[in-house]
Amino acid sequence: TSAFMDGAKRIIVFSDAGGTGRSYHADRHARNQRRRIHYLLEPGWRADAAIQGLGRSHRTHQASSPLFRPVTTDVKGEKRFISTIARRLDSLGALTRGQRQTGGQNLFDPADNLESDHAKEALNRWYHLLYAGKLTSIEFGAFERRSGLKLIDKASGGLVETLPPIQRWLNRLLAFPIALQNAVFDEYLALVEARIDALRRAGKLDTGVETIRCEKIVEIERHLLRTDLDTGAETHLLRLELHRRPAVLSFEDLVARAVAGECVTWMRNAKSGMVAAQIPSYSVMGDDGAVIEVVQLIRPTKRERMRRPALDESNWEPIAAGRFEAQWRAEAATAAARIDVETINVATGLLLPIWNKLPGDFVQVWRIADVHGTAHLGRIVLEADLAELAKTLGVTIDVEVHIPALVTALERANAKVMLPGTDLLLVTAVVNGSRRIEIRNYSPARLDWYKSLGLFTEIIAYKTRLFAPAERAAAIIEALIGSSAKRAAAA
Repeated sequence: TSAFMDGAKRIIVFSDAGGTGRSYHADRHARNQRRRIHYLLEPGWRADAAIQGLGRSHRTHQASSPLFRPVTTDVKGEKRFISTIARRLDSLGALTRGQRQTGGQNLFDPADNLESDHAKEALNRWYHLLYAGKLTSIEFGAFERRSGLKLIDKASGGLVETLPPIQRWLNRLLAFPIALQNAVFDEYLALVEARIDALRRAGKLDTGVETIRCEKIVEIERHLLRTDLDTGAETHLLRLELHRRPAVLSFEDLVARAVAGECVTWMRNAKSGMVAAQIPSYSVMGDDGAVIEVVQLIRPTKRERMRRPALDESNWEPIAAGRFEAQWRAEAATAAARIDVETINVATGLLLPIWNKLPGDFVQVWRIADVHGTAHLGRIVLEADLAELAKTLGVTIDVEVHIPALVTALERANAKVMLPGTDLLLVTAVVNGSRRIEIRNYSPARLDWYKSLGLFTEIIAYKTRLFAPAERAAAIIEALIGSSAKRAAAA
């Protein structure tokens, strides 16, 4: 240890015996102040012990922070070890400096955590698909024999009520032949990825504290939401205007990095004229056991995943490589010269006392920073949720209503929006397979007027419910808000 800290030796190897109570970091008082590159070779079964070991090279009073490199083989069962460490690292980062990058270093995707709720739900579905004979990796009887797990209830002949948890399933799976392990994991992770994608689309995926980087932040309005009686700490709602320059991927970087070693197809959207590089992505599995092919579309300023059936029905079509390159360079040049302006609302300051009162499904905390050093840490509040927030906290938030933002909010699954200036609650509902906007708290005496705007009623379970077709949502919302404003002015 002394030779390493003095610089006489460049490498130190330590196990659990040296994983507590020792320091191997780039201490400013040590001769060896080179940046530490910490390889985690054998994480073991205990995440807390691995975190202790990582803490030996990342301590206070250091000249530089270490670079962590977990090392795994191609055995997918090793995800069991790394997943728990991923969870602890991300928690560590959130608790120390309020930045996810502090702990996880962006090494881990949410799908890597195999002990999350969505991963456990995916495993439960995997058991049922195995029992139904819809998996191709292994048969039910063979899995029981190889794993030693008893999944059948002798009394009913069906699956046991309490299925083996994820930790036991992973432990038993590690005894399988490598090829079989990987085949089982491919099917299981396809179920996990499907749930991750669904959560991400719904805005419910907890990814920790992320950073929004801007060229400039302009504070438009500031509303006091709460003042703590004991400490005097304040909670504010800030309305910020963000000036952001999009991150642009050059054509050279696209060829050198994004599509290296991939089977790439050059695509163009016949409707918008935009281009994208199509590469394969990991597949997902539906709850019926069907494997759905997914591709990734790489564009100059963003990436998106699209299921193959949706891609086939879209306006994307293959084009020649030479034509693709010319259009990509033109799009990239246009995007590089552009600065996008976006207006957002952020609850900042002392958030804990009102955390459960902040509306909406988007509970992620963001750090917003610009190149001039201005920074805000807080939780985004959607435009559509401002009226509900004001009503819950008993404050007045007088901001301009943006109809498109309200409509966008209602596109989320299970969305609820309090219509500003009214008592009407708008809820996203699926009836007979079609998405509708349901209006609640309406006045029955005004039903004829509501219907004149294009709304319609249905009697469901002996109750009259009022709906608006999704395609006419913007016009109907504008009419409802305008009527409420006129009535308020007359009163």
